[in-house]
Amino acid sequence: MFAIETQNLRKEYGEKIAVEDLTLQVKRGEVFGFLGPNGAGKTTSIKMLLNLVRPTAGQGMLLDLPLGNTKVRQKIGYLPEHFRFHDWLTAGEFLDFHGRLYRMARSRRREVIPPLLELVGLESRLNTKLRAFSKGMTQRIGLAQALLNDPELVFLDEPTSGLDPIGRKLVREIVDGLRAEGTAVFINSHLLSEIEQTCDRVAFIRDGRVLEVNHMSDLTAGVLQLTLRVGQPPADLAAQLAQFGQNVQRNGIDGRFHMTVDGEEKVPQIANWVFENGLTLYELSPGRMTLEERFLQVIGNDSGDG
Repeated sequence: MFAIETQNLRKEYGEKIAVEDLTLQVKRGEVFGFLGPNGAGKTTSIKMLLNLVRPTAGQGMLLDLPLGNTKVRQKIGYLPEHFRFHDWLTAGEFLDFHGRLYRMARSRRREVIPPLLELVGLESRLNTKLRAFSKGMTQRIGLAQALLNDPELVFLDEPTSGLDPIGRKLVREIVDGLRAEGTAVFINSHLLSEIEQTCDRVAFIRDGRVLEVNHMSDLTAGVLQLTLRVGQPPADLAAQLAQFGQNVQRNGIDGRFHMTVDGEEKVPQIANWVFENGLTLYELSPGRMTLEERFLQVIGNDSGDG
């Protein structure tokens, strides 16, 4: 049932705790986003799942097999954030080499490489050496190698880094196709707009601990961001508005007030309150909370230590 299942995974480097508690369940066929500031433990978590580093404590399963099982590796694709590909090889040679690492038959390699290059928009680059590739093209060939073995689980670490809008759209379409085929996709990305358009669920991690996991459809359900502008606001208006919601702030440039409320019924309540207090209402605009806004609520504004 689960592509990834972990319980209390922990990684220590001497006195430093890189990951304190990684407890997750990712379903097969699910696109799962892994979000957190720099230094939150995301990359270490992925390396533990891939058995590139061994956890200090805890346990986990990938595709119903224990972490580190050699058989499960043949069913996993991985695009690392910082890759160092063999730039003296052509695109075709590079994919063929990785196919041999997967112990794929020569006939199978010849069968899958051309359509994979077409999938990532590099069909005309079969015989081009990787050293001639741009960063975006290198990102695309890396994505192709992550899909080479028809994996059941794919890890994508910053998959749209270096890609232009056309390239990012291509990645979204590929991820949608993987979901449709029942492949689980685990994505780590700083581009929250891409996560918002792609993922079924997201986890927020900070200081090596998962803070919460949410369905994208439920993440902002019922939560509204309100913008309010009134004539000659009293000095304590922000404090008074706090009775209706949270995070009340005044924009020092245009004088508008911004706040979060937990339901649409608060909109007419605020409007009536403004009128009852003799204030002139110029603007009251509700809008759904974005993933970025929710991220800042959960994680905070500290950008981390890198």
